[in-house]
Amino acid sequence: MMQFMLLFSRQGKLRLQKWYNAHTDKAKKKVTRELITMILARKPKMCSFLEWRDLKIVYKRYASLYFCCAIEEEDNELLTLEIIHRYVELLDKYFGSVCELDIIFNFEKAYFMLDELLLGGEVQETSKKNVLKAIAAQDLLQEEDDEPKSILEEIGLIG
Repeated sequence: MMQFMLLFSRQGKLRLQKWYNAHTDKAKKKVTRELITMILARKPKMCSFLEWRDLKIVYKRYASLYFCCAIEEEDNELLTLEIIHRYVELLDKYFGSVCELDIIFNFEKAYFMLDELLLGGEVQETSKKNVLKAIAAQDLLQEEDDEPKSILEEIGLIG
């Protein structure tokens, strides 16, 4: 089971974090700071797997973003790399060619996509098409919600 996923830039700025276990804010900041420092210090040709505390850390760099996951010792690192890649493919498909600014300005979409892919640290949906359909449906709902309504429509008298 995945414990958490972090997205951060080459400059060490945290862009997205998803925790699947309860931790205090202080503990999250400490873990995040420690892992970002450790991963950024590694050379590009080094292995993308680390043993850290009682977990395995799996990370991959795509352009200017690092995608980092913590998994349990008995979990498969290659499967985790595949999950990271699937998430990046989804982001790419949705945003065109995803970049750091897409994540910064549309973080709610990035979180929604991650929640459609993973639930409680386990893979929920393997089909990219189904995830993108759910996101399109969410976008449609959001667009309907953003349309201005008269006060009579709001209270349900006309519609």
